Formats: sequence, C-alpha cells, structure tokens
Amino acid sequence: MRILGLDYGSKTVGVAVSDPLGVTAQRLETIWRKQENKLRRTLAQVEELVKEYEIEKIVLGYPKNMNNTVGERAEKALEFGEMLKKRTGLEVIMWDERLTTVSADRTLMEAGVRRENRKEYLDGIAAVFILQGYLDSLKM
Repeated sequence: MRILGLDYGSKTVGVAVSDPLGVTAQRLETIWRKQENKLRRTLAQVEELVKEYEIEKIVLGYPKNMNNTVGERAEKALEFGEMLKKRTGLEVIMWDERLTTVSADRTLMEAGVRRENRKEYLDGIAAVFILQGYLDSLKM
C-alpha cells in the first residue's frame, strides 16, 4: 500500500511517496504553479502520480497555527484536500504539519545546501516529514 504525502503551499506542492510497505517516505518532486488559485494543472499532476505509484491514500499537510487555531493557510489546505478527494476518489488525511517547513529548512542547512538552492528542495522535504510522521503514527 503506497501513500502520497503532500505539502500544499501558495505556489508549490511538495510531494513524497511511501515505500510499498508503508515504512519510509521518499521525496518525489515539487509541483510549481504561477498563481495560487490556478490548481487545475496541479491536480492533474497529482492525479498522474496517484496512477503511476498506485496510491491508496493521500496525507496532506494541515498548517494549523501554533495556538491550534485554523488560519487562512489551513483553510486553503482543507479546500485543496476536498478537491483531491473529488478528483482522485481517495481518502485524504489532514496531518498537522506545524514546524515541518522549519525542520526541512534546518535539515537542508545542516546538509550544506546553499540558501538560494533550498527552495528547490524545501517543500519536497517538508512533504517527507509530513508523510513520515503519519507513517510513524501507524506503527504506534
């Protein structure tokens, strides 16, 4: 059973996929778009990945505020999650992703990736952290 992990942002969607056993998450890519509300191509790309990797479930980062309230970014993630459900017919699990981007940036910094090159990898690494957190929770 493969699971897709997504980190939804205003202009990017970081993508990660689990191994077939659901133990580890690997970075796949970052989907870029020019405008925040132009999601048709983004949804089509996610749909292609669902077919290619035979995905059975999607885990989508849910960026709640630090005080546990739901802000604008979290509302947009919920809307994107609904679009994914309709488009793919798969279960979409909203996963608390607070501080994943910070952790991903720190990981890239520690790996020696130059600041100007980090954005290329940042959202994909955040998607890995989101998906890995979910996979780890299944083992508990």
